[in-house]
Amino acid sequence: MLADLDIRTADMPDEMRLLLAEYPRESWDGHPGFHEKTRNWLGAHQGFRRLSELVRGETEAYLDKSMGAEEFALRLSRFGNLLVGNLHGHHTWEDRSYFPELSAADPRFDQGLEILEKDHETLDQVLHGFAGTANRAIKLIQLDEAQAREEAGKLLPAAQVIETLLDRHLGDEEELAVPIILHHRLRG
Repeated sequence: MLADLDIRTADMPDEMRLLLAEYPRESWDGHPGFHEKTRNWLGAHQGFRRLSELVRGETEAYLDKSMGAEEFALRLSRFGNLLVGNLHGHHTWEDRSYFPELSAADPRFDQGLEILEKDHETLDQVLHGFAGTANRAIKLIQLDEAQAREEAGKLLPAAQVIETLLDRHLGDEEELAVPIILHHRLRG
C-alpha cells in the first residue's frame, strides 16, 4: 500500500514562498491582519499534528506491550476516527472554500495549490488504508490478539507516513497561505 505512493519530501519551490520573506512565520501572530479565523485554521493544523503523533505513539506502545490491548483498541477507535474524519472534513472545506478564496486573491497561490492538492490525494489514500488496517486491528483484539498485534505492526508504518506527510504538507500549506492572507488582509 505505502510503497506505491508518491510522497513528496521536497520543500515547496522558492517561487511559491515569495511572500514568506515579507511575512515570516514568527511575525504572524502580531500582524494586524492575523485574525481569529486564521488562528483557528492554524489551531486545527496543530490538532492534526498532535493526533497523528498520538496515534503513532500509542501504536508503538501497544506493539512494545506498554499499553494493553483493550486500552489500545478504545484509544485507536477514538483518536484514529478523529484523525481520519476531521482531516477529510478539513481538506474538503479547504478545497471548496478556503483555497478558492486564496486563489482569487493572489494567482501566485495557484502553483502551490497544485502541489497541495496532490498532497491531499496522497493523504486520502494513506488515510483510507490506515482506517481499514485500524478497523481490522480493533476487531482482532476481541478475536485473536496475536493477529491483532500483526495488524498493528502493519498500522505503524501508515501512522508514521501520516505523521511525516502532515508535517511536510501542513507546514508548506501554512507558509503559502498565511502570507497571502496577511498581504491581502483576508479572512477578517
